[in-house]
Amino acid sequence: MSVTAPPSAGRRPALPADAELVWDPEGALHLGQTLGVLSRGSADPLVRVAAPDVVWVTARTAAGPVTARFSRTGGGRPLQRPVLVRAWGPGAGEFLGEAPRWAGSEDAWDRFEASDAFRALPHRLVAARHHHPGLRLPATGRVLDRAVLSVLEQRVTVREAVAAHRQLVRRHGEPAPGPAPEGMRIAPTAEAWARVPVWEWHRAGVDGARAATVRRVAGRAAALERLGRAPLDAELHRGLRSIPGLGPWTVAEIVQCTHGDPDSVSVFDFHLADTVCWFFDRRPGDDRRMLELLEPWRGDRQRVVRLLRASGFRKPSFAPRLHPEDHRRR
Repeated sequence: MSVTAPPSAGRRPALPADAELVWDPEGALHLGQTLGVLSRGSADPLVRVAAPDVVWVTARTAAGPVTARFSRTGGGRPLQRPVLVRAWGPGAGEFLGEAPRWAGSEDAWDRFEASDAFRALPHRLVAARHHHPGLRLPATGRVLDRAVLSVLEQRVTVREAVAAHRQLVRRHGEPAPGPAPEGMRIAPTAEAWARVPVWEWHRAGVDGARAATVRRVAGRAAALERLGRAPLDAELHRGLRSIPGLGPWTVAEIVQCTHGDPDSVSVFDFHLADTVCWFFDRRPGDDRRMLELLEPWRGDRQRVVRLLRASGFRKPSFAPRLHPEDHRRR
């Protein structure tokens, strides 16, 4: 791992605190698949997958905001080439210390692949891993940002949540430093989230319960920052669950991305239980049955879910599509 000051050619002038990291992933790494789970589409204001091997992110560090671009450099096999992280803004230098974790540097797929549990996987999931050897679990440590997004995704369609999050971040966030793609922003601070007026939540289609939960989350920002640095254990889950409005689904969605949790399963998910049950049982099922089916892989259940998604499996579609609910008319 090396840190150097990047050349200024080809960039906008006067970009202070620029820094650059070249990191050896020590194994296969697909940047788009790994960091892509953090993104909510091509217009996401915080994480943007520009190409399979180019991902832009924004973040806030203790030193200030940062825009970072993950890409590959050097020669060799595409998934094993060194990762180049270029960062702009006051937080650039600090961000480089955590950038490898964002790209799954601490993820232990090799342990899982060497286990009897992996060999017990259905052939389709083993094949999915062979076809996607660079898939890793990211660990951003950004609990506040992920908690806000996960709360906005409660009990609504992805489309509704993405639109609300994008609207609120663009309105209350800050401009991203450096040459960030158009529309990217720095997420609002806890104080900014707490100040969002009622009518703006309403205009974004966010009901009062979710808005109140975001305000509670913002009020615990200092504790959440500490949890972002905490180990992945039961205490972390208890700390998150202590905030009213953060239930099992929301906590699982958070720690999967902030701590690279290989085991947490998103129960109470509208689609996940059915998908898992259709794959293993060839019939619909509920959360209880999903957890029974995943029990042989306890400790790595989220890995199994990721492989299931990577395999391209889709459950049969019988039910009508869930339509968004317009809270602005209430």
